[in-house]
Amino acid sequence: MFRAERAPSMPTARPQTPPRWHRDHEEPSGVVAPGALAAAASFVAMWPFTSVIEPGAWSITVVIVVVITAATGMLMRHLLRRQTPWLCDVTTFVVQLVVAVAVVTQLVAGDTAFLGIFPTSTTLTVFGALAAAVWEQIVFGTAPLDASPGLAAAMGSGFAVIAILLDHLVAHRSVVIAALLTGVVGAIPMIVTMGEPHVVWFVMLGVLVLILFRFTARRHPLSPRRSSTTIAVAVGAAALAVTVAIAPALPVTANLAGTGVGVTVDASLRLGDDLRQPNPVEVLTVAAKGEIAPYLRLTTLSRFDGRVWQPDRGDVQSQEEGFGGPEWSPDVATEEQTTSIRILRMSSSWLPVPYPATDVQGLTGSWRVAVDNRTLVSRSADAAGNDYTVASTRVIPTLEQIRALDAAEPVVDPDAEPLELPEIIATLANDVTAEAGTDYDRLVALQTWFRSEFIYSLETPVEEGFDGTGAEAVAQFLEERSGYCVHFAGAFALMAESLGMQTRIVVGYLPGSLTDEKRGDESVFSVSSDQLHSWPEVLFPGVGWVPFEPTASLGVPTAFRAGAADGAGTGGPAAPAPTTAPQAEESAGPDIERGDEAEGAGTGGELRRLDPMPVVLTALGAILLLLLPALIRRVERWMRLRRARSGDSAAVWAELRDTLIDLQLPASDADTPRMRAADLIRNSAVDPEAMTRLTDAVERANYARTGAEPIDLAVPLSAVLGRLHRSVDRPAQLRAVLVPRSLFATRSTTAAAI
Repeated sequence: MFRAERAPSMPTARPQTPPRWHRDHEEPSGVVAPGALAAAASFVAMWPFTSVIEPGAWSITVVIVVVITAATGMLMRHLLRRQTPWLCDVTTFVVQLVVAVAVVTQLVAGDTAFLGIFPTSTTLTVFGALAAAVWEQIVFGTAPLDASPGLAAAMGSGFAVIAILLDHLVAHRSVVIAALLTGVVGAIPMIVTMGEPHVVWFVMLGVLVLILFRFTARRHPLSPRRSSTTIAVAVGAAALAVTVAIAPALPVTANLAGTGVGVTVDASLRLGDDLRQPNPVEVLTVAAKGEIAPYLRLTTLSRFDGRVWQPDRGDVQSQEEGFGGPEWSPDVATEEQTTSIRILRMSSSWLPVPYPATDVQGLTGSWRVAVDNRTLVSRSADAAGNDYTVASTRVIPTLEQIRALDAAEPVVDPDAEPLELPEIIATLANDVTAEAGTDYDRLVALQTWFRSEFIYSLETPVEEGFDGTGAEAVAQFLEERSGYCVHFAGAFALMAESLGMQTRIVVGYLPGSLTDEKRGDESVFSVSSDQLHSWPEVLFPGVGWVPFEPTASLGVPTAFRAGAADGAGTGGPAAPAPTTAPQAEESAGPDIERGDEAEGAGTGGELRRLDPMPVVLTALGAILLLLLPALIRRVERWMRLRRARSGDSAAVWAELRDTLIDLQLPASDADTPRMRAADLIRNSAVDPEAMTRLTDAVERANYARTGAEPIDLAVPLSAVLGRLHRSVDRPAQLRAVLVPRSLFATRSTTAAAI
């Protein structure tokens, strides 16, 4: 505008042509480059999904959809290059959408479509069935999921939308949003499975973002004509290297996550990461009569493919239809019990319940009953925040009754390929149970062997490389004889199955720790995240599924008492481990040394209260983020007032201009100082004397000889700024403070807007 707003050394005459190192026009984006970059971004976003879904029909579908979508965008922009921009964009979007629908239809359900590409009512029915199947597969399945037709339809449709959005974002040079979209979509598999960060993918994303930024920046009118590719590559590589090297080492405060969901349970038996949390958090509370809480189950897993145990997929029904008939014969003693459960920090599609549950109260209709394992499951609701009461039956067979029964034989799927297990599993099972005469005694012998010959450890599986549930991991666990509940349960189940018994694995929680709190006449137990547990069960016809506890140092081993112990026919046997109290020498949770565990952080004693500090810190952080523009603007004004005290007229006029922008008062860079001063005196009632002092200072800086004594301009500037603020209403003053427009608008755009 004039010299007072620029450094004194700058010449007063504005050049008529742009600097030679600037481009004097905006270069066109072209047709091929935006489409290719958008396709590359789509592939980068897709890649992490290959770690949670087996490559197959879905990956081929996504690749074809992305390529055809990008090619359609290139073709349409080339054909409509002479049309108005908005018409070109709308037409391109519509054509891409139509082509994407046709391609997905052809690849997924082409035999049901007209000419193979135009969907019919039958096509819509097929897609509806596939959507329901894929939702069930995602909710109840474990990673990596099988490449089913439903996933091909879902992933193809989803990435068709993503590819179209990225194509238009890159074409319009909205690369920041495009980079965010790519990063968010690519991070979904890691977030959902809570897996390890994908470093290679992160590097690829970083390289893609740098290329996108360079593509956009080089076409801006103010971009330099020449730039050093070597320097750009070096800076980008250094930024990526520093991020990859430093980010994993940054400390993460576990307490910050303590106010939200502490554990996400997906029934995949990948419990090691949750159990290895340095600071366990309370995930739920249990109210029950007496001093003993029951084991709580989430779901069961009985399908083993050699690599992973899959959750059971039985029929589900409404709560009103109940949990099904009894699995035990009338001559087996039973005892009714009631348990109230409140979920605090656990996210899951299953609700923890005691076994065998017979009724539930306090839940919405979205929770359904899985009859085969008497659990509660939902396709849409989450466990967190639920408070409900479960009625269950405690089954109490005598030792004579259980010994008189043979375990059910394994169920063999005639369509499944025969499963070959490592020889050590069957060999050890036969050796350990050689002296037992009944199926029950064989299982007790296995249980005793595991509890006496093995060591509970969270670190050994990681250090030895068998932290999994596959047959090879079980074989190595049997050799190392050290692991945690997943390995004990998996090894026990496979060994029992090798002996001809039907088994399954339960995922749930150990009994909680007794607290001083009461709910009526019920005691309250606290269950923490490190009590997430798994244990095996064996089916005995006439009794039902009998749980066992092979994990060393945890829970209670299964042991039934003889019927003559109480002098009665049915006797008073001790129930299996998941329904009895821990013995004095046993523990209800893993006994793990944690060097960083705070004093009193254990599960015993008084019920742990919600730590308010994470909430306070989060609130303060949010407030600070909202006030950040106001703080920056306040610091900028303070610095300019400080310079104004030494007579810097450029700082004075810059602050006056930005204040006018913040308050949304009329101003123009074409005004002379006297014109602006007169306008402010006339329309904003600014003090004429203070305004005159500022105007004179600006004119002296522009036209007078140098060497004049500096004068303090802070006082008149403060007076003028104060009067400007008082000349507008309260909402305008508040907006100027909280959302200062001068920080977000360039000089050219503000001049054009005002």
